[in-house]
Amino acid sequence: MIDGLQVIDFHGHVGRWDRYGMIDDPAKMLHAMDRAGIDLACLFHIFHPDGSTSNDLTATFVAQHPDRFVGFAYVSPLLPERMLPELARALDQLHFAAIKLYPPYTPWPLNEAPWSPIYRFANAKGLTIIFHTGPELQSLPRFVGEIAPDYPRANFVIGHAGNTPVERAQAIAAAQANPNVYLETCSTFRNPGVIEQLVNEAGADRVLYGSDTPLMDPRPQLGKIITAQISDAAKRLILGENARRLLHLS
Repeated sequence: MIDGLQVIDFHGHVGRWDRYGMIDDPAKMLHAMDRAGIDLACLFHIFHPDGSTSNDLTATFVAQHPDRFVGFAYVSPLLPERMLPELARALDQLHFAAIKLYPPYTPWPLNEAPWSPIYRFANAKGLTIIFHTGPELQSLPRFVGEIAPDYPRANFVIGHAGNTPVERAQAIAAAQANPNVYLETCSTFRNPGVIEQLVNEAGADRVLYGSDTPLMDPRPQLGKIITAQISDAAKRLILGENARRLLHLS
C-alpha cells in the first residue's frame, strides 16, 4: 500500500443479509482487511427501524476490535419519534462517528420532509451522513445535491456514487455543485475507468474508498483504486485522507 497511509473503508455492514449470503464474521472480515492493508472499516447495521436495536448490534460488533472498526449510527423516519433521541445516544454514549441512511426501506425520497430532522441534527453537530444511493426512486443521488446547500455544516456521502451510469452522473453533478458532497466507490457496476471519471469530474478530494464488506469482498473493491490511472496523491486522498477529515480523526 502507500507508505504511511491509514487506509479507511468507509462502507461496511454489521448483521446477516441471507438474501445475498452476507454474514458479518469478524475473523473473515479482518483477514481480508489485513491481506489488503485496510486499517479501519466503518460499519453500520440497517435492519431495525427503531435504530436502537441496530446500533446496539453495531456497538457490540465494533467493541470486539475497536482498533479496527468504527461504528456509524442508523435511524429511520419510519419511527420519527425515535430518530433524534437515538442519534444523540449513538453519538454521545456509543461514540459513533457518522450516520448511515438507507432510503429503500422507506417510502420517502431523500429530499422529502420526513428526513429533515436527521439533516438538521447532522448540520448542528458538523456530522457526516452516508446514503445508500442508486436507481430506486427514494435513493436518487440528485436528491443529495438538492438538500446539501441547506445544511452547509454537514457532509453528505453518496454511497456507491449512484451505482449505475445515469445515477453516477447525478452523483458527480451533486459533488460539483456542493462542497459538502462526496462520492463513495463500492459497487458491482464498475467498468474500467469509473474511478478515473470520479476523480477527473468531481475531484480526488471528494472521493472515498468503500467496499460494502462483508456483502462484497474489500480486496477487489480496493484494487480498482490502487490500479486506477490517477496520481499517488489522489490515491492517498481516496484511500484514507478524505475519510480522516470527515471523521475528525487526529
